[in-house]
Parts: sequence; C-alpha cells; structure tokens
Amino acid sequence: MSDVLIATEGPVLTITINRPDKRNAMNRDVVAGIAAGWRQAHEDPAVRVIVLTGAGDKAFCAGADLGGGQSFFQDLSKPTSDYADLLRLVQNGTKPSITRVNGTCMAGGMGLLCMTDMAVAADDVVFGLPEVKVGVFPMQVLSLLQRIVPRRVVAEWCLTGEPFTPEEARAAGLLNHVVPRGELDAKVAWLAGRLVDKSPMAIRRGKYAMRAIEAMSFDEAIAFTEGQIALTAQTEDAREGIAAFAEKRKPVWR
Repeated sequence: MSDVLIATEGPVLTITINRPDKRNAMNRDVVAGIAAGWRQAHEDPAVRVIVLTGAGDKAFCAGADLGGGQSFFQDLSKPTSDYADLLRLVQNGTKPSITRVNGTCMAGGMGLLCMTDMAVAADDVVFGLPEVKVGVFPMQVLSLLQRIVPRRVVAEWCLTGEPFTPEEARAAGLLNHVVPRGELDAKVAWLAGRLVDKSPMAIRRGKYAMRAIEAMSFDEAIAFTEGQIALTAQTEDAREGIAAFAEKRKPVWR
C-alpha cells in the first residue's frame, strides 16, 4: 500500500498521507510522495487547487517517523534535506493549496501545514511543536512559521513544546477556519470552490508575486508589482474578465 495517495476529482487534486497506523508520520516515501503530487498538480492544467490531508481521523501528520533509526531521513552527503526541498518546492509553486487538518498536527507536520496557502481544521485536533522534548528544535518549520505567526507566540510554542488548540492556532493566524469535525469536508470544498471559479492566470501570477516580494523593501516591491499588473492586464484572462464584468456574465477562463 502506498504511503501517499493522490486523487483528482474535477479541478481538485488531493494528496493524502496514508500511514494512519503511524499517525501519518513522515518517512522518505511520504516526503517523496507529497513532492510527486505537487509536481503532478502543476503539470496538469486541469488541476486548479491542491488539498493536503492525512488518512483517518486520528492524525494529519505527527511529524517525522522516529522509529527504526530513520528519525530525520536525511542523507548527510547532500547539502539539502528531502524535507527542506519539499518546502522549497511548495513555496515556489503557482497553484493554490489548502491543508485539511483532520487530526493531530505535530512537529514536521506543522511545516506541512505552514507550507500551504490556506488551512481548515477540525475543532478537536491538537497542535504542537514538541521537538525540545526530544532534544532538537523545529528548525525547518521555523523558516515558514515565523512568516505566519507573531514572534512571541512562535517563541512560546517552540520553546515550551506544549500543545495548543485549533482556536489558539486560528487566533495566531495559522488557520483560516476551524469547524466541527462533521463539517470539515464541506468547509474544505467550500474554500476550494471559491478558488476554482477565479482566473487561473491571476492566481498563478499572484502567487508568483507574493513569493517574489517577501524579501523586498517597499520601494523594490512597488516597482516589481507595478510591472506585474501591467503584464497581467495584457493577458487573455484579464480581457475576458473585464468583458464578462461589462456584459454581466460569468467569465470563461482560458
């Protein structure tokens, strides 16, 4: 049985970590499978949204699989790790992504959560960064977490290693929505539906711009984005969107 399942339904590609007996903990195959799913989504023009989740209802991802001597599955002869390369791949992606948090989200699972654009969680799941309890630190997760959550909250989560609730995660900006477990799928579908009827070109160029200006000063960012809006306005989607607005009809994206 595959450690990662990839399924496409209409414009939505869903990647499911399929190790429920291991609380969907990550090993090399899981990381490779998620990366393969991301590449598949970007190679298929019919895919408009990526959803990442875990099998079962116990865990989304409990972090790295600490059993069998493969705790961080890193080949030290390589200058980068597979997990870090996955985070890089997703950050440079141009299709929107949603994490469906169906259960416990811990340690490296928090990095998977942070790497996507949006997140919906069931109201009974547990979050945490417990690495300090086993003598390490959520280093790679930190590279994304500090861009999303206020620094003092990050410090408390990382330095104490104590678990926290979905409502605390949402209040800190880590989640978009928290819903009762029975409403999780409907909420994810609702959010995906608000993406698939929009211009794929605008979303693709928008994600590219959001990524590009992260490290820019205001003057650099405004110069870059004024050029980007000029380019965007010349595309087929922009012409169709403006025409559809004027004609009071739904646009037909190219």
